[in-house]
Amino acid sequence: MEKVGAVAAAGSSPMDTFPARDGEVAGEGGNTCLRTAETLLRLLPMALCVGALVVMLKNSQTTTDFGSISYSNLGAFRYLVHANGICAGYSLLSAIVVAMPRPSTMSRAWTFFLLDQLLTYVILAAGAVSTEVVFLAYKGDQATTWSEACDTFGGFCRKATASVAITFVVILCYAVLSLISSYRLFSKYDAPVGHNSKGIEIAVFHG
Repeated sequence: MEKVGAVAAAGSSPMDTFPARDGEVAGEGGNTCLRTAETLLRLLPMALCVGALVVMLKNSQTTTDFGSISYSNLGAFRYLVHANGICAGYSLLSAIVVAMPRPSTMSRAWTFFLLDQLLTYVILAAGAVSTEVVFLAYKGDQATTWSEACDTFGGFCRKATASVAITFVVILCYAVLSLISSYRLFSKYDAPVGHNSKGIEIAVFHG
């Protein structure tokens, strides 16, 4: 009791000594771990995008009977290259921003939410249209007189398939990042508050 009285006389309370500091340290450690995990998660699609981009850029084949073919001959594959390049750059920049120990603000949460959503749809569109081209290259389309090409350009088709497959892994990464940024944004909004018959505040949710 004498120690408590001495602390009170000095202008502070016993609760200000060590319990709050322990909580603050634990919170900082948890935030650091989460920040590190998100940084690595944002760097992963960058590496995958670069891999898919390089595979497609080197995708060309020449035959003696049917000439040569390159990814640049097909608009869908050019779009795939550009989309992977954009996503790789965004992944690197966003990872750098996330790695910086800055307080999370509403404007920052909105920015990540919108950009993550946008890039997810960009890379999804690239993967979808490229998948259609690869399918036609393997199977052809008799209705439009599109003949099979992979029997002749097998190496070209295999590299294109590998690039598209890597792109779909990137899509999964961006889907996860979109969920994280969505949760981070909408968790900042408080539930609407109402009062019951006793005047006590309660959260109100409308169906």
